[in-house]
Amino acid sequence: MLRRLYDWTLELSGRRHALWALAAVSFIESSVFPIPPDVVLVAIILARPERAWIAALVCTLASAAGGLAGYAIGFLLYDTVGRSVLEFYGYLDTFTEFQAAYNDHGWLIVFGAGLTPFPYKVITIASGVTQLDLVTFFVASVVSRGLRFFVVAALFWRFGPPIRGVIERYFGLATALFFALLVGGFLAIRLLA
Repeated sequence: MLRRLYDWTLELSGRRHALWALAAVSFIESSVFPIPPDVVLVAIILARPERAWIAALVCTLASAAGGLAGYAIGFLLYDTVGRSVLEFYGYLDTFTEFQAAYNDHGWLIVFGAGLTPFPYKVITIASGVTQLDLVTFFVASVVSRGLRFFVVAALFWRFGPPIRGVIERYFGLATALFFALLVGGFLAIRLLA
């Protein structure tokens, strides 16, 4: 099934509306969607290398905008749902300590998560919950996501065909590794919180 999704993504990336699809995936991934936009970004670059830089820009801007949506989810739903849950389980004081520590290093956490395969949506929502300074959050998001997507674009623009061969040859292993990183990221958050 994942192989068919990969093939479909490559086919989609050569179409006229591929950048819109990239923008949608990038936006939604930053707050709720589990699949990173790199998949669509890479497919666009492999299909049409001349679109590498515009695709990286679209991916960056849409991801940062989606990060604001994730922030809003954390900011707006904490008072209505999250606080009550923490109080019920007796974790409100612990969360207050976590919130202070998070905000002390929030820009670094957002920057690091924006660069890595760590589920970025966890950080966008946590930033809203802890009320990290919005300007700090947004600047760290734009810089880190931009750096990540432009590096990916540069690598696939320069080395695209050989990398495509490696991806297709080791698709199963790459998929398993991706899901292991995704699950590991969620476990790490749970253990640290």
